[in-house]
Amino acid sequence: MQAKFKFALLAGFISAACVPAVFAAQPVDFSGQTDEQVGPIEAVARQAWREDMAQIATPSEGCFHAAYPSIIWQQVACQQLTSHTHTLPTKIKQAHLLPETAGNGNDYVLQSPGSTLISSTTGSFPSVTGVTSETGVGVPAYGDGGILGANEYSLQINSQFTSTTSACKGHSGCTVWQQAVYAPDYETQGSAAVFWQYWLIGYGGSSCPSGWGSDGSGDCYRNSNYVTAPDVPATKLGSVTLKGTAASGGNDTVTFTYSGTAYSVSGKDSVNYIATVWKQSEFNVVGNAGGSEADFNSGSSITVKIAASYGSTAAPSCIANDGSTGESNNLNLGSCTAVGGSAPYIEFTESN
Repeated sequence: MQAKFKFALLAGFISAACVPAVFAAQPVDFSGQTDEQVGPIEAVARQAWREDMAQIATPSEGCFHAAYPSIIWQQVACQQLTSHTHTLPTKIKQAHLLPETAGNGNDYVLQSPGSTLISSTTGSFPSVTGVTSETGVGVPAYGDGGILGANEYSLQINSQFTSTTSACKGHSGCTVWQQAVYAPDYETQGSAAVFWQYWLIGYGGSSCPSGWGSDGSGDCYRNSNYVTAPDVPATKLGSVTLKGTAASGGNDTVTFTYSGTAYSVSGKDSVNYIATVWKQSEFNVVGNAGGSEADFNSGSSITVKIAASYGSTAAPSCIANDGSTGESNNLNLGSCTAVGGSAPYIEFTESN
């Protein structure tokens, strides 16, 4: 079975015993952290602050929070993802049968030029128009799984799934896959989880490495701890960014920003060694786990921007009919543009 059609987001399927210990820090207080109405000058200032926070590294491994206008990360309590009982049905499609809507192997992916490796990817939505509602719905081919209902979606940055590292421990055919995730209502109704999910695809054998769960089909997965963030309604996607950073020999970090707040969680790159092979990045708004679909109201139009750092000003490539997540949305893909320079990116539209 082809990996990109096989795997939907399984965040939370690993037992708490397989997740690193919780940091001794204070929990996040969400009081007053709404997307308040501000004037145009203040809005520009907050946008600049969000961009700055996406670039400022956290001081150590763990979970952190910052609030506008401060640019100092404050350590907060990391949380553990609990074990869920969802199954992962298989969905295989031939390329000519792929739907026009985004996700489930049909998306634009940023590919770095030449032999360069991606060190970070930032996903954002420069334009969101006509969005008045969004509902997470089940997909029959995936057993109608996932977190379903109004304002149930996830933001994902996904690496390619075709490269192997030493995390595979020499298992023939094994490849690594890594996802940076923002997921509303994942653990607690009314709050979101920001975390990494790691995969060893095709690991094979009768058991997974210590600390990893098995999907029952020869593949292994685990989650990082997560940092708690606000539930953001889909109508406010223009106010969010998600960034994933990987540092060989250091930490991999997920940073989520919304309005005047920022949330970050990091763990060691040596879980998957993704920094040594990261060449492609997918980013989009899709269903919330279990192969589900994020359905937007008719007349919705969203511009997706995927920016990446890879040590070059050369333009990346837009790779069509690609992507590694099983989740999807009901928006039709438009054209994709690739831009080089000091901050290379690809940008495309999707609408219905």
